[in-house]
Amino acid sequence: MPLDVGSQYAWAAVIMVVLFAALWIVERIRLDASMVDVGWSAGLGLLAIWFAAATPAENARPWFVAALGAVWSLRLATHLLFDRVIGKPEDGRYVRLRASWGPRAGFYFFLFFQAQSLLALLFVMPLAIAMRADRSLGDVFDGIGCVIWLISVVGETMADRQLAAFRADPAQRGKVCRSGLWRYSRHPNYFFEWLHWWTYVVLAVGHPWAWLTLIGPALMLFFLLFVTGIRATEAHLLQSRGEAYRQYQRTTSPFIPWFPRKETP
Repeated sequence: MPLDVGSQYAWAAVIMVVLFAALWIVERIRLDASMVDVGWSAGLGLLAIWFAAATPAENARPWFVAALGAVWSLRLATHLLFDRVIGKPEDGRYVRLRASWGPRAGFYFFLFFQAQSLLALLFVMPLAIAMRADRSLGDVFDGIGCVIWLISVVGETMADRQLAAFRADPAQRGKVCRSGLWRYSRHPNYFFEWLHWWTYVVLAVGHPWAWLTLIGPALMLFFLLFVTGIRATEAHLLQSRGEAYRQYQRTTSPFIPWFPRKETP
């Protein structure tokens, strides 16, 4: 079902608006907004498949790019669903928003959920551009992109599992995770999530608008550093872990994995 670019984005917008409206109804029933994160990651995978189906191509490049995006999406959405939503209390970020918004929380959460539609459309742009790169499938850039994708997905999966195992151990309650990748970065999961978006920058080489794919890693870095990532996470951990987390901050890289520093007396 090949469509022009404008029609592809118009239908993609409809898909996302409907998806997040449905998730908002779930939020109203459960009074728990945590599903929005699952919806965002799953929605990107859905959009990747939609753009592949709607993009005219002489080879399988659209489906190659869509497969990478869909597998990344499925892994992240599944992790968030089972680790952060099912059987868990509402994410602390949304608890604070609900309290600050008070009686208008329902309306503001509707706007917040719909804002995720716009973000999803921005983040799918690198995939959509990479699908239209004018190169033969399987060249050196595709190989480099696959290596970046594999490192990022494996790295993020390892970080998520290591943290989940740490949290599941009653003996570690109240302590700071320093095992595995968490010894080298305070947020290795965020680092590999950011690295993932460089996949589509490489895959888009050959498209005249390839430079626009930089919106993926640039936007992700902004959100991770200044909005919902490191800043919010560390504020919560400083409250709950106190001096133990301050010592972790002094010795461990905040983002890019690196060897830990020795704390000066």
